[in-house]
Amino acid sequence: MIAKLYSAALQGVDSAEVEVEVSSRDSEKSATIIVGLPDAAVRESAQRVTTALTASALPFGYGIQTVNLAPADLKKEGPSFDLPIALAMTACAQDFDLSQLTNDLLIVGELALDGTLRPVKGALSIALGAKERGRRRVLVPKPNAREAAMVSGIEVYGIENLHEAWKFVSGEKTLAPEPKPALRTVVRDDGSPDLDEVKGQHSVKRALEIAAAGGHNILMVGPPGTGKSMLAKRMATIMPDLSEDEAIETTRIHSVAGLLDARQGLVMQRPFRAPHHTISDAGLLGGGTNPGPGEISLAHNGVLFLDELPEFRRSTLEVLRQPLEDGNVTISRAAGSLTFSSKVLLVASLNPCPCGFFGDSKRDCRCSPRQVEQYRQKISGPLLDRIDLHVEVPLIDFKQLSSNEQSESSATVRERVMSCRALQEERFSTIPGTRTNSDMGPKVMRAHCEIDASCSQLMEQAMEQLGFSARAHDRILKVSRTIADLAGLETLTADHVLEAIQYRSLDRKLSFS
Repeated sequence: MIAKLYSAALQGVDSAEVEVEVSSRDSEKSATIIVGLPDAAVRESAQRVTTALTASALPFGYGIQTVNLAPADLKKEGPSFDLPIALAMTACAQDFDLSQLTNDLLIVGELALDGTLRPVKGALSIALGAKERGRRRVLVPKPNAREAAMVSGIEVYGIENLHEAWKFVSGEKTLAPEPKPALRTVVRDDGSPDLDEVKGQHSVKRALEIAAAGGHNILMVGPPGTGKSMLAKRMATIMPDLSEDEAIETTRIHSVAGLLDARQGLVMQRPFRAPHHTISDAGLLGGGTNPGPGEISLAHNGVLFLDELPEFRRSTLEVLRQPLEDGNVTISRAAGSLTFSSKVLLVASLNPCPCGFFGDSKRDCRCSPRQVEQYRQKISGPLLDRIDLHVEVPLIDFKQLSSNEQSESSATVRERVMSCRALQEERFSTIPGTRTNSDMGPKVMRAHCEIDASCSQLMEQAMEQLGFSARAHDRILKVSRTIADLAGLETLTADHVLEAIQYRSLDRKLSFS
């Protein structure tokens, strides 16, 4: 007899359906053979499955068990096929026809040796894929049920052990499907970072607000101890909460990476990722033997903070150029290509020189002009072009540090950011792939960033005198659009354009003088 069940394999953040076929035949020898391009974890499932079946008091054939995972040209990875293999082996041993009971059912799960089920990666992607292929029911380990149940239109059943799973698929036991969890409201406690903890730096806070409102990348330049890292870590607190679509996109990536809390359901807070400067290209961009998402994809719909930008390897920084421009990362291997979303708000910081005190009026710089130049050259012009806002972070004097002046809280700034985002959502509602001002393409810019003669003259002078590139020209207009939106104005004025131009400080001062 041949028993067949349906399961799924992950491909990036998507899933592909896999048919699990088990054939049992009598033999003096007892062996389980798994074919269909399995990796080591899948091949090892033979031992886990037989031990779990014995512990669960479920029968299986003692002859030759042949397990075929189709399609045969798709690489199968991970332990998620344990459960469907075990159920199909039991069906073969009992000569039980499951086809009528499981034709609309997709099954995944890792088995422990005692038959209990452990969670698997990518349950949300697996559930979405099952729905796309017309499956009406999904059987997953209990810890994955809440995550998978976020997909509307299918029934998700959480199972605790192999014995319970057999009773369910054989029709002996009925289960209630997991209810779809309600979207959680993000609760920010009093102990979380807040912008009002940062003394002074009003111009930098203004730039952070513009960046959050329009989705613009930002680079902070200043000597050590000025609060660059402190400001960056509060960037996520002034950004709006994730929408349901954004939450699903973000959760899929974190689930595939194995970083999702099983009790959490959807990720509702914008990610904040701050990789160390020793990170490899694959760690930042994604990849590996079994390609997975890198830090830039784990920060999708959130903040990627790169502290001390020149300390990163130049090759590592250069791989950022395409993801920052396109909002996705494509990883190509001999077996095929995988694409991960990477729409991030980049927040970066750097010192003006290796010692950090170049241009400081109070402390002497120990770096030679050659060292300063080499330090600057670690960041290429094309990468700087992709950063919309360059803002200088000055030293704070004692009077500002000791002042009792109350700064604006993150909540107050976030309200203005959310109002600005609401304007953009309405403006771009009919334009696919455009959510914020930073997403605007050339055609959309012509429609929404129209400038009058005086603004055009300002832009012409900036292009000629400051040597701005065409990309810098477009980014100035996008930032101007955001500044106007924060002011509640539809028309761009000279003040908006001038403020946007001043945020190109590294284009104006390439030697950090």
